[in-house]
Amino acid sequence: MNELSNSKELYEKAKLYISGGISSQIRTLEHSKVPIFIKKAKGSKIWDVDNNEYIDYIQGMGPNIFGHAPDFLNNAISNEIKKGMIYAAQFENEIEVAQKALKILNADNWTVRFASSGTEINQLLIRLIRGYTNRQLFIKFEGHYHGWMDSINYSVHPDLEYAGDEISPIPVPESTGMDILTSKSVIIARWNDIEHLNKIFEKYSDNIAGVIMEPILANTNCIIPDKSYLESVKKLCHNNGSLLAFDEVITGFRILKGSAKEYFGIEPDLATFAKSFAGGFPIAMLSGRNEIMKLVGDGIVYHGGSFNSNVASIAAASASLDVMINDNNFYEDLDNKGKKLMEGIEKLSHELDSNIHVQGLGSVFSISFTNKKNIKDWREHFNYCDENKYKIFCELMFNKGIRLSSNGRVHLSTAHTSEDIDLTLKAIKSTLLKLKER
Repeated sequence: MNELSNSKELYEKAKLYISGGISSQIRTLEHSKVPIFIKKAKGSKIWDVDNNEYIDYIQGMGPNIFGHAPDFLNNAISNEIKKGMIYAAQFENEIEVAQKALKILNADNWTVRFASSGTEINQLLIRLIRGYTNRQLFIKFEGHYHGWMDSINYSVHPDLEYAGDEISPIPVPESTGMDILTSKSVIIARWNDIEHLNKIFEKYSDNIAGVIMEPILANTNCIIPDKSYLESVKKLCHNNGSLLAFDEVITGFRILKGSAKEYFGIEPDLATFAKSFAGGFPIAMLSGRNEIMKLVGDGIVYHGGSFNSNVASIAAASASLDVMINDNNFYEDLDNKGKKLMEGIEKLSHELDSNIHVQGLGSVFSISFTNKKNIKDWREHFNYCDENKYKIFCELMFNKGIRLSSNGRVHLSTAHTSEDIDLTLKAIKSTLLKLKER
């Protein structure tokens, strides 16, 4: 078991000055006795204040697509911030980042707006779909996460005891203190079931401003949608005068071809991005069809933010996107690393008669324990995945120097090596054997 005495000491100190001792609630779910305090990180590894070394598959919950502290990003940012940090004015690099992003997205008829986080960019998205359609209601799905603000923080991972039946799911707030009036504007639906969505459109019809979804459900088992589902949702939206919005905060600029739009060949009206395309620096982007985005450009739909397109984040995004554009094998190589790990886990599952399960794409996938071949939505995850077994699995892996996320999501980076993956599979094998003894 890892020695964590220094982390324990710092955690007790932190609780005197920082509420709860942490700055994001998910950090309390670290698979250790206390939230660990990090001393340094480089590439695929992190080291805590007790000098424990970990192969890190959390990677900042996804942003560190090049691993921790990549030299080329550090150099690019260092050069730019000598000129300033926040101008409250425009500068040329911002245009270049927009051009590069739209090139990867293959979106000639789109424009963009920058912000600092996925939560805030999704708030702008919701405001825009309402402003453009002049309608108030929007649809979100169980198991999907679009940020922690009151307007959208419903039914992310609800206990089904409170979530209503399959025919009529109800909004379940993720926190106390939320403005309950916001629940009047959100319609909760089950994902991956087009007939269910059809009935919702029949019921609310021209009151629906739009549909927001993770096109690959990264926040629940990294679920790939059923064939033709996205196309059917788009048709349903457009026949109703509603907008389709993809939340690609996690998957954008990370998966093969750079986005779900390109991966599936389905173009939404709007899409949000964050995390990966600045290699660990805080940035977010709303993009979409010119005629819709024009409302933001004209100020009819208001958008502000002092930290939007700050020098460091734009420099990081520019350098990151250059790699993604100029390295023809970037996405394939990243995906192949993850596939090697996924295939190794699947092989161990068969060899050891374990119900460990992997699902998703190579660059981002999910680990769970279930006897189902595939999980298709949140309700199936809730009913068929053993979250307690996953927790024990992660605790054992943590003590072997493998850091996994509390929600099951695995983030590959270009810094992960074949040796990292081999060591990880070796740790998984011994962990699964230990679990069989329990």
